[in-house]
Amino acid sequence: MRPDLAALPPRYLRTKEAAEFLSLSSRTLEKHRTYGTGPAYRKLGGRVVYAVDDLTAWADSGSVRSTSDPRGAVQPAKRQATAPVARRAR
Repeated sequence: MRPDLAALPPRYLRTKEAAEFLSLSSRTLEKHRTYGTGPAYRKLGGRVVYAVDDLTAWADSGSVRSTSDPRGAVQPAKRQATAPVARRAR
């Protein structure tokens, strides 16, 4: 007998599974996490996990209809430009 799927808790994916779900490499997903440009994640007992809904929402945020549309909200997995840091005079 199959349990009622609606009664099951939400499914969480580890980094490798989440990367496969998004068709990315695990390393790219780790870089997104480091730079704050990736999907929302959770730490459970020291393990990083991703909710399927968060992965889908992040991927959908990069949706565009044509090449002339403004770029979607999904940024590349690299350090994003920030305001310049004031340097101290020596």
